[in-house]
Amino acid sequence: MSLHLTVLGCHSATPRVNAYPTAQYLEINNRHFLIDCGEGTQRQMRKYKVGFSKINHIFISHLHGDHFFGLVGLIATFGILNREKELHIYGPKGIKEVTTLQLKVSKSWTKYPITFHELESKESELIFEDDKVSVRTIPLNHRVYTNGFLFTEKPKLRKLHIENIQQYDEIETCDFHNIKAGKDIILSTGEVIPNEELTIDPPKPLSFAFCSDTAYKPDIVPIIKDVDLLYHEATFLKDREDLCDKTKHSTAEQAASIASQANANKLIIGHYSSRYKNINDFKIEAQTVFKNTELAEAGKRYSTNSFPVEILN
Repeated sequence: MSLHLTVLGCHSATPRVNAYPTAQYLEINNRHFLIDCGEGTQRQMRKYKVGFSKINHIFISHLHGDHFFGLVGLIATFGILNREKELHIYGPKGIKEVTTLQLKVSKSWTKYPITFHELESKESELIFEDDKVSVRTIPLNHRVYTNGFLFTEKPKLRKLHIENIQQYDEIETCDFHNIKAGKDIILSTGEVIPNEELTIDPPKPLSFAFCSDTAYKPDIVPIIKDVDLLYHEATFLKDREDLCDKTKHSTAEQAASIASQANANKLIIGHYSSRYKNINDFKIEAQTVFKNTELAEAGKRYSTNSFPVEILN
């Protein structure tokens, strides 16, 4: 079981020389997802060695430019690279219209299939699931319809406790699959051997919550409870909390409060307003509420095993 998050961009509003808008690349349980796709995402994917061919699912939080203006360019590049695999795009209602219009007027139709999954619900819903990972929406409070996303590994099969199993001659190799699936064993005498005696608990499934642009919204806490890694926007410091109601953004302190209430393992904050020159002030403010806070920066890679931070060149 594994989780690796690469930050491709993490600043708000317009791109700048060394500040890219929101995009993240998530590897979880051998699945690969792109989350948001601001301008310059392709360039950042190449810089940080994100394999274009691995991306089959793209999740767009909302239709503000700094979160999706890089999407149509990436779609076109996939075509140039002779992509054949189907691409799935999840985002607010309207994302199909705005994307296909650009492809139409630029005569850039793709030869590979694209399936749009347009979202409208204001309640959390399951939008993707396979045998490895599930993805649920996290309804947020922004100026336009916005979702975050909760990515969760599927539970693994239980591990065999071989020493205990060997105590029972009747248990054969052909029984192992049922034992790992959690079933008890009934011996010829009628004695029931509880599964807990024959197996070891598998590792806890890992999870990542992406909370894009949003005002402070504590009712999301039950959705992301006990999440391993939480990204939450922090556009302002509390000195400009007055702007949060107007812009529907959060402060670093508010992001930390969500992490604390959710009992998150680690918090990453980003989407900093360009009015601030020293982003370390965001970390200082957040850590007064939630100690295990890191700053999102392009090129940072967070992994399992207590989420050590790796800086990519």
